[in-house]
Amino acid sequence: MSRGDELKELASGLSRAAEAARDLGLPTTVYLLSMALVEVREAAAAADDGDDDSAA
Repeated sequence: MSRGDELKELASGLSRAAEAARDLGLPTTVYLLSMALVEVREAAAAADDGDDDSAA
């Protein structure tokens, strides 16, 4: 499995967790998971483009 695929899988899990937190009425948790989701999606897009910022 490629790094991009792993990041997409992680994004999917974060999305499900955010939805569960929303259903439970946990706004701070939803916010934190949403911010993590943005970062993971950006990393996945960069991995798909062949740009690896984590190599530094």
